[in-house]
Amino acid sequence: MTLGYALRRLLLAIPTLLIVALAVFALLRLVPGDPAQIMLGDAADAGQLAAARAAMGLDQPLPTQFLTWLGHALSGDLGRSTTNGEAVLPLILDRFQVTASIVLVAVLLAGLIAVPLGTIAAWKQDRPLDLAIVAGATLLLSIPSFWLGLLMLLLFGLKLGWVPVVGYVPFTEDFWGAAGYVILPIATLALIETGVLTRMARSAAIDVLRLDYIAHARSKGLSEAAVLRRHVLPNAFAPTLTLIGIVLGNLLGGIAVIETVFTLPGLGRLLVDGIYARDYPVVQGVMLFTAGLYVLVNLLVDLLYPFFDPRVAAEA
Repeated sequence: MTLGYALRRLLLAIPTLLIVALAVFALLRLVPGDPAQIMLGDAADAGQLAAARAAMGLDQPLPTQFLTWLGHALSGDLGRSTTNGEAVLPLILDRFQVTASIVLVAVLLAGLIAVPLGTIAAWKQDRPLDLAIVAGATLLLSIPSFWLGLLMLLLFGLKLGWVPVVGYVPFTEDFWGAAGYVILPIATLALIETGVLTRMARSAAIDVLRLDYIAHARSKGLSEAAVLRRHVLPNAFAPTLTLIGIVLGNLLGGIAVIETVFTLPGLGRLLVDGIYARDYPVVQGVMLFTAGLYVLVNLLVDLLYPFFDPRVAAEA
């Protein structure tokens, strides 16, 4: 990968982030309701409402509001929660630690399981082993995550009593206690995403197995294990890496359902609570953070792509 390729990708990410910020700002302004009225309650008089709107900058024209908010966001100031008065950015970062600890481990496990399974299924295409792997992957990706999570809670939490059912302990306070609270959410996400990634890995490996250089490698006397390990797996991983990036970005910003099922104080749960409380600074901050995170994850995937796809590396 050349420095020019990396710089081009970085420069393309800047307008994307600006569009994301504009979209987040516009969406929040389309939500019905007056933030000042919600914050002060129905008993507030007109003077109090006007003062609150002025303090929040809501009396300014929309372009001025956007530029002011964007300037503060670039300096790390996402405002303060109207519910508890806490600074939004530290609150987001604190909750993000919970979400990231679950999502990163789940996606890593799913990738370690799915890529070899998909490659083996492609190698045994249309044979019983392939059909069994495809059937299992299809079943996993067809199960709603919340339903699988509830089943796991019922079995391992209530019936067997192996893990706690409700609550959360930070890893900084009790590592093994915290692990007991996150093991089921991690297993739930890993199983669901294994189904998705296995099908992608299988499809990519089938495409690679049909190429001429695979037949050439076999004609040279390489064993099937060597062909799969040295030629199929590295070249089939690039499309799967793209999907892993998409899955990772989606989960980092969108596991509110899992966090609600397992009562975890993560980023998705913070967003849901902020929506219910009409806490505009929190909702706006979380949306901007998760959207920006999604863009950055995909940027990272783009930068890693040349290491796995020789065609992209040649163009870069």
